[in-house]
Amino acid sequence: MHSILGRYRALLIGVVAVAGLARFSNSASAQRAGRGSQTATTAPAETPESPAPESPTGRRGRGGRGGGGLTVAPTADAVDETPVVTHHTIEVGDKTIKYTATCQQMPLKNAAGETEAHIFYMAYTLDDADHSKRPLTFAFNGGPGAASLWVHMGAMGPKRPLLNDDGTQPAPPFKLVDNEHTWLQFTDLVFIDPVGTGYSRAKTTDIARRMNGVQGDLQSVAEFIRMYITRNDRFLSPMFIAGESYGTFRAAGLAGTLLGQGFAVNGIVLISTILDYGVIRTSPRSSVAYSLLLPTYTADAWYHKKLDDDLQKDLQSTLRESEKWAMGGFLDALNKGDRLTKEERDAAIKTTARLIGLSPKYVDESDLRIDVGHFTRELLRDERLTIGRYDGRITGPSPMDAGEAAEGDPSDAAVKAPFTATFLHYLRSELKVQNDETYYVLGGGIMPWDFGRPNNFAETTDLLQSAFTGNAHMKVLVCASYFDLATPYFSAQYTMEHLGIHPDRQKDITWKYFEAGHMMYIEKNSRAKLSKDAQEFVEGNSPRE
Repeated sequence: MHSILGRYRALLIGVVAVAGLARFSNSASAQRAGRGSQTATTAPAETPESPAPESPTGRRGRGGRGGGGLTVAPTADAVDETPVVTHHTIEVGDKTIKYTATCQQMPLKNAAGETEAHIFYMAYTLDDADHSKRPLTFAFNGGPGAASLWVHMGAMGPKRPLLNDDGTQPAPPFKLVDNEHTWLQFTDLVFIDPVGTGYSRAKTTDIARRMNGVQGDLQSVAEFIRMYITRNDRFLSPMFIAGESYGTFRAAGLAGTLLGQGFAVNGIVLISTILDYGVIRTSPRSSVAYSLLLPTYTADAWYHKKLDDDLQKDLQSTLRESEKWAMGGFLDALNKGDRLTKEERDAAIKTTARLIGLSPKYVDESDLRIDVGHFTRELLRDERLTIGRYDGRITGPSPMDAGEAAEGDPSDAAVKAPFTATFLHYLRSELKVQNDETYYVLGGGIMPWDFGRPNNFAETTDLLQSAFTGNAHMKVLVCASYFDLATPYFSAQYTMEHLGIHPDRQKDITWKYFEAGHMMYIEKNSRAKLSKDAQEFVEGNSPRE
C-alpha cells in the first residue's frame, strides 16, 4: 500500500476550486515559507472533491486555508426529460439478477408550477419484484459538489472500475467490470446528483445560488425523493438513505426533513460521517477538534511503523490508549491553554509525540495543536513522502522544499482518473445516455456553499435528533475507517454520542469499522465487508410478513 503516486499534484490542479466542504487545502501556498505562517483552520471532506472556503480562525498551532467559488453557475433552460431505459443482467455468485436501469432528468418546480431546476438520477430496479415490499435506497455523495458516481461505481451499483486489490490506481487504460458486491442484491437503488453536480442544473444562477446551500440542498433533494416516490408509486417500499461524507450530513438532514413531509425512513447508512462541522474545524479555541483527530494520527503512524515497539503490536489496543489520552490528559492540556504549567506541558508533549509518531520538538513548536495538512506532510518527512488525507496508508512524493504542510493528497489522485473514465464510458455505452454537456464529477458546477451558520459551523444533528424522536423505528448504520483524516472515526463517535436522543435509542445505531480510508470500498476486502454490513442492515430493518 506504500505506493508512490508520482503525478498526484498535477492531477489535483485539475480539480476546479469551488465552494465546497469536501476538502480543505491545509497545504496553502502561503505556508511554504515555513513555520511562521500558522493560521489554524481545517475543513472536512468527501471523496476527491473541491477545496473548501476557509476563514482564518486563529494564529496558534499549524493550520491551512481553502479556496474560492463560482460567480456564475452552469444553467440549463431547456432540458430533455425523456427517460432512458435499458435492461441488464448480472451474475452474482450462483444467482442471475435481471434489472432495469432508468436515467432521467427530474424537474423541480416551485409553488407556481414553474420548473426551477432538474436533478439527474440513475435508478436500478429488480425485474419481476413486488416493489411495494422491495427495499428502496436513495444514495449520493457529498462535497458539496460531488456527483454520485463514487458510491455508485465504487460500492453499490452493478458496475465498478477495476482497481488494484488495495484500492490504488492501475495503469491506464482503465477497465469496467461487474461489481460482485452490488447492493442491487438486496435493494433497489436510486443515485442522485444534486443541483450543480453531474448533469443536474438550475434554470438560473439565482436559483442555483439558493439551492447550493444547506437548506436549499435539503429542500431540493427532499423534493426529488418525493417526486420519485410519487411517479413510481413506491410509497409502501421500505426506504433507506445512504450518503458518504457531506452526503452523511445531507442524509441526516433528510431524515428529519422527509419526516416532516410524511415520509419515514427505515434506516440511514452513513459512510465516512460528518454531521457537525464544529467538532472537526480546528482553532485555538476548539480544543475538542484536535482531540478527535488524535486517534487517526495514531492509526496512520501505526501503519507506517512510526510508533514505539510496544504500540506497534496491536492496532486496536493502541487506538484505545490514544482515545483515552485524547479525551483525557490531551484535552485537559489544550483546555488549560496559557494556564498550562511547564511540567504539565512537557508531560503532554511527551505522551502526544509518543502516540502520533512525531518528534517532541515538533509537537512543542506546534503548541500541541497539529492540523491534518501539517501531520500528513510531517509524518514521513524524513522519507520525503506525504501521506494521504483520505487514506493515510497511501503515500506520494513531497516537494523538494522545507514546506510546512501537504500540497496535495496522494490518496485523492489514486482514484479520480479510473472512476471518471469508466463511469463516463458506462453512462454512454451501456446506459445509453447521449449527453454532450459537462458531467460535473468533482465540483465546477456549484456556487459558493451557503452553510447558514457563522464560521461555517453547520450541523444536521438537530434534524437527525428530530427524526429519532418522531420515528421510533428508524435505525442508523455508521461505517467508519481508521485511516481517514477527512472524516475521523473518533469525531463521528463523539457526534453520535452527543445527539441528545434518549439513551435507549443509542442501541438503534450500529457501528462498523474498517481498516481502510475515506472511500473504504475501493479496497477489495473492505468493499465486500461494506456490502455485507449494508445487506444485514437493510434486510434486518425491512418488515417481512
